[in-house]
Amino acid sequence: MTMMRRAGFILLSLLLVIAVSACGYKKSMQHSDSDYGSRKPGDPKMQGLKAYGSTNTDAGQHDNAFFEYSSMLSNKIGSLNGVANGIVMLTDKNAYVAILLDWSAAGTKAKGGTDEQNNTGSNGGVYNADSGSPYSNPYTIVTPYNSFFTVMDHQNLSNELKQTIAKGIREESPMIQEVHISANMEFNNYFVRFASEAWASRSLTPLVDTFNKVVQYEFDGAAERPAPITEPGHYSPQDWQLRKFNRR
Repeated sequence: MTMMRRAGFILLSLLLVIAVSACGYKKSMQHSDSDYGSRKPGDPKMQGLKAYGSTNTDAGQHDNAFFEYSSMLSNKIGSLNGVANGIVMLTDKNAYVAILLDWSAAGTKAKGGTDEQNNTGSNGGVYNADSGSPYSNPYTIVTPYNSFFTVMDHQNLSNELKQTIAKGIREESPMIQEVHISANMEFNNYFVRFASEAWASRSLTPLVDTFNKVVQYEFDGAAERPAPITEPGHYSPQDWQLRKFNRR
């Protein structure tokens, strides 16, 4: 009887240790930047006020007087798990963030859907798996081929990911009114063009109108769509370049 009780006590102790470890792992993942997809009530990433997106009804919220590239914030956002690259622009009102994903963290997309990149060409030693071309556009940061990953609609990014990014921005720039985040392909390529001008120490003032057109179309539903720059003559990705997938 004594041996049975001892065995039962040992088994119960082991179960308690496993339960506590599992609970600790769950909490650790919820706090970390490795999981943006738990979507559970009380998730620590979503505590506090919503930090991203529109927070007021000002019709001129995206009429920015100037914009500037932030190297510090770009590096901070680009270092998050799940984010392959970040480009952050600050204006007199808002922060705008262009990100690329690398799937190194869970749940960066709000739901499954389509893959916008075809990276199979790297296996055959070519850039474009559809045409067989070995050449890429040197003026872009992302394309439908052999690239990190984009998400056409910023509404399809995980809310936890956007909240994490926005909180990181606001920690360094507390006077920012709004933080807007997109992983759209054309949006990213416009932002790398803007950043290239800053890297070359050239003034961004001549680009303010173009910048406002880009952010107004992406975040405010403006009717005028900026010209495509990823691939000449059409917007990317095209419908036939999208592939179904079930990643979450």
